Amino acid sequence: MSTTLAQRAIAFGRMIKFSHSVFALPFAFVSGLIAYRTQHITLTWADLLLLVVCMVSARTAAMGFNRIADRDIDAINPRTRNREIPAGAISLREARLFTAIACCTFIAASFGINTLCGALSFPLLALLLGYSLTKRYTAAAHFVLGLCLGAAPVGVWFSLTGTFAWPPILLCLGVTLWTAGFDIYYSCQDESFDREQHLKSLPARIGAMPAIRSVRAIHAVAVLFYILFGVAAGMGPIFFVGAAAVAAILAYEAWILRRGDLTRINLAFFNLNGYVSILFALATIADVLLR
Repeated sequence: MSTTLAQRAIAFGRMIKFSHSVFALPFAFVSGLIAYRTQHITLTWADLLLLVVCMVSARTAAMGFNRIADRDIDAINPRTRNREIPAGAISLREARLFTAIACCTFIAASFGINTLCGALSFPLLALLLGYSLTKRYTAAAHFVLGLCLGAAPVGVWFSLTGTFAWPPILLCLGVTLWTAGFDIYYSCQDESFDREQHLKSLPARIGAMPAIRSVRAIHAVAVLFYILFGVAAGMGPIFFVGAAAVAAILAYEAWILRRGDLTRINLAFFNLNGYVSILFALATIADVLLR
């Protein structure tokens, strides 16, 4: 029985790509840390628990809905036909129930923080779920995905302070562009498929190599927003050394994909971008603690 439950948990974890939480969670933590340091707020363990529940449930709802919405597309794409729903590892009914529970958990946890956060959970949830449909209509879908992740720092800041401020907004813009860039890289694998199915990814619209070249500019602007965040948050030298290291990782990512060799896409997409988010958080923590 325990083995079956563990196997089911692993299947659901694969469905929502739980390991990809490494992209957004560190930036949400950074926003909370800077809010705590600069706004002199009081944090309880209940606050932290509710924030973590909000982050995990929101991402779970978004990914669950994405897999439901894309199940027919995934079933005919050679790269994705073995995903849990088209492969039959998870039934459509199970996926819908799982996603509905995640949505309800997110809304409840948001109201647990305060009433305003609870009210704002509905439009945010609409953004998170609505992303899954945008690829059918616009090549800007990559940036909508970016905004879904970029909203995390703003949401954490607002839930803790009840206000908006430049540091989380600048961080949101940086995360949005960084995410859009690596999503464009990843979607190059499906350039031909997306074009055949009339899906509006940027590689399908302009070609893989022009899309790859465009990411260089997108990531350069993302780094600029990271630096502006550091300035607005009053960060010190350690943070900016970390930001320079982030820029170097993104430059290396661009270099290994410079000829359109997608055999190294997993290195460029998951490994290197995972390093970006973790390094950014570590540089922020070190700067705060050692100054």
